[in-house]
Amino acid sequence: MKKNIILLTAVVLLSACSSIRVTTDYDTQVDFAKYKTFAFYKPSIDKADVSDLDKKRILRALETELLAKGYTKSENPDMLVSFFTKSRERVDVNQSNVGFGWGWGWGWNPWMMNGGMNNVNVSQFTEGTLFVDFIDKEKKELIWQGIGTGALRNDNRDKKEERIKEFVKEIVSRFPPEKK
Repeated sequence: MKKNIILLTAVVLLSACSSIRVTTDYDTQVDFAKYKTFAFYKPSIDKADVSDLDKKRILRALETELLAKGYTKSENPDMLVSFFTKSRERVDVNQSNVGFGWGWGWGWNPWMMNGGMNNVNVSQFTEGTLFVDFIDKEKKELIWQGIGTGALRNDNRDKKEERIKEFVKEIVSRFPPEKK
């Protein structure tokens, strides 16, 4: 029993490390099996509120993931791939009370003392959201959207690139939607 609890705790902690929340939405009337080729929809990507270097990182990561899934990049694609981003500053405040006390009776006691410590941890970070859109080229209609949200790390270039790959992989892993 202890081993199962330890294993479950480890799985929860490791999954929390990724901490990218992904949601998807799609047109249920679309036959996703017909899509075999893709290209990037540059006019939309050019408007994305992210640096040109990060755009390149996202495009490379998307291309890598789609090629790995068996799609082919084409001049005459079945679907267009686009993305856009949003970000916001977040502040998390966590309070933990560590202490001891004494007193008598039920309910509130004005003579009760808490001799412990209150620990307040404040952390500030940027939360980013990456929207990945797949568009039917012929109909010019959105067929699938994946949205990934998580903390951004701007420590250095390598960590930033790794985080972008992580975001893209988590989102694209849910495409195409499973048949019901």
